[in-house]
Amino acid sequence: MSTDAALTFSDIIKNSVTSNFVSDIAISEVLVTMTMAFFIGFFIYLLYKRIFSGVLYSKSFNVTLIGITMVTSMIIIAINSNLVLSLGMVGALSIVRFRTPIKDPTDLIFIFWGAAAGIVVGAGFYSLAIVGSIMIGLVMFIFIKKSSFETPYLLVVNCDGDDSEKNILSLVHKHAKRYNLKQKTISQDNIEITLEVRVKDKESSFVNQISALVGVKNAVLISYSGDFVS
Repeated sequence: MSTDAALTFSDIIKNSVTSNFVSDIAISEVLVTMTMAFFIGFFIYLLYKRIFSGVLYSKSFNVTLIGITMVTSMIIIAINSNLVLSLGMVGALSIVRFRTPIKDPTDLIFIFWGAAAGIVVGAGFYSLAIVGSIMIGLVMFIFIKKSSFETPYLLVVNCDGDDSEKNILSLVHKHAKRYNLKQKTISQDNIEITLEVRVKDKESSFVNQISALVGVKNAVLISYSGDFVS
């Protein structure tokens, strides 16, 4: 009696594991899942293009986000369909290494987003994929796009003395929302100052006024992402 009970319990466990796997995949299921993965990947594509704030936009990287979403969903469909194949894929994918450098940490978020969306869609949780992607998209848009509304600039000025420096800072104080000194280099007959400047209404014409000041050798205004290494 105990042996039959043990065998029955073993069969229950075996059936519970294998019941989630099927020998074949319905074409309709594949089409629905891959279409859903495409639209979510396309949503990620459009959002990345809209809020990109780097120096050089890479269309190939952005298209890759769609591919990541669709390929990942296809892998999950295959894993859900066959127990032996799922174990083989886990072993095969564990040895894959990607060595493409990620220049912007924000790009890493989009890569993980595309992969996670593909996994969720492939597993059949369409509602989770849609709602989750919308929420992530809103957060990314608000925090990244909002920070780009007020573009920071680096103002690099070379002058010949303390009086010229005071005149420069006075003019910057008048035309900028706020500023702070990032770097100051003093050498013989030359002072180089680097200021982080937030201009008013994107008005940068005051740089010409700085260049016209007595004692100013040159003035350069540079747009940057907000990271500065002195």
